[in-house]
Amino acid sequence: MDSAELGKRIKEARLARKMTQSDVVGDFITRNMLSQIESGNATPSVKTLTYLAKVLQLPVNYLLPDELEVADESENSAIKEIDDLTRMKNAFKRGDYKTAIENALPQAESGSIVYDEACAVLAMSYLELAKASKDPREGMDLAEKAVKFSELGIFAKREVKASAVLLYDKLSEKL
Repeated sequence: MDSAELGKRIKEARLARKMTQSDVVGDFITRNMLSQIESGNATPSVKTLTYLAKVLQLPVNYLLPDELEVADESENSAIKEIDDLTRMKNAFKRGDYKTAIENALPQAESGSIVYDEACAVLAMSYLELAKASKDPREGMDLAEKAVKFSELGIFAKREVKASAVLLYDKLSEKL
């Protein structure tokens, strides 16, 4: 893994946890050094990588260069799922609901370690797409999916379900 990819992973993990650079560095490294690492302009030591992995709650091998990574299939799967979680959350924050759904759906269907988060992202993304739909039938279909996913996982939200049901009823009146 090159410095740019490593920096990108660190930054995405930090942002996914809503942490500032100052939150991450503590007394271990400087904020300027973290900025250089995230931009790919500096390569951290293994000790620094271990520290960053701990603070960002990631497996250490997620931040290690390819030649040092452990080839454990289940750990690599978990890393992919965390990457997908980061992508789906970032897409949702940007308002790119279709991309959020593309990243979340496989995680919800497979029962991955990010299942609960994926269901929450799916429910909210489908609801937002339903609200924006110009076609009542499409909007109703999207609202039904929002209802389905709003009932799943530990982050199930009655508010999302209620909004989706109300929107479905409103759209059905247009038909």
